[in-house]
Amino acid sequence: MSQDNTSRFVWFTAGVAIGASIALLYAPASGAETRQKIRKKTEDGREAVSQSGKELLDRGRDLYDKGRRIADDAAEMFERGRKLVQG
Repeated sequence: MSQDNTSRFVWFTAGVAIGASIALLYAPASGAETRQKIRKKTEDGREAVSQSGKELLDRGRDLYDKGRRIADDAAEMFERGRKLVQG
């Protein structure tokens, strides 16, 4: 099921890219202007992906730290309980 969704997403993305390319080719702008627009959009996209990656990495680190604190707290409670039972 996941593979099917991934395949559909890839084809959708390819269609969007092809459609955008065709639209740019038929746009009433010179080749230099069109290439400049493509370059700008590519840079914008690269920055957006980079920023999303950084945000995802930060979120992952936060979740890891939170999980680590929970695990440490659980280990501490377990140790206290073990000491209580042993007397």
